[in-house]
Amino acid sequence: MEKENETKTKFILQVMHVVAWVAFIGFLIKAGAILFAYGISYNNPNAAKDLYRGLDLYSVRQFDFWHYSQTVSFIVALLVMKAFVAHLVIKILSKIKLVHPFKIEVAQVIEKISYILLGTWIVAVLYNAHIGWLAKRTGILQEEWATDEFIVMAGLVFVISQIFKRGVEIQSENELTV
Repeated sequence: MEKENETKTKFILQVMHVVAWVAFIGFLIKAGAILFAYGISYNNPNAAKDLYRGLDLYSVRQFDFWHYSQTVSFIVALLVMKAFVAHLVIKILSKIKLVHPFKIEVAQVIEKISYILLGTWIVAVLYNAHIGWLAKRTGILQEEWATDEFIVMAGLVFVISQIFKRGVEIQSENELTV
């Protein structure tokens, strides 16, 4: 029975590794496509009508190029931060071994993920404030980002990192007593 659980866990970790790679590559492609379209929209304002899969920032571009650039910067920053989290998950999944799962390096990467998620929450809050300001001044409405999930995830991942650190301590204590 234990061998069966280990096989299932190994399979799940392998699937998560593939999913993390797909997410990482997907976020980077999306960020790159938006940056490329932004570059084109510098000389051709009509390109802002469809930056990426229906993302229409033409009205913001027409209002003010600086605010348009800020909006694009927030979007790209969020995507890059998500890609970085996916990269860190890939790093964890590459290092974790089921025989001795608790390693200080893994605990530190998990903690780093919580800080990146906190930063992502800050970027999302700033983006929402920016588009709120734009809406009041211009009537231009953009979709707000949900911020609650980032702060909840950051807290949850931080707690998991602390539990993981404690697991490292217990595992090293057990190794010393054997």
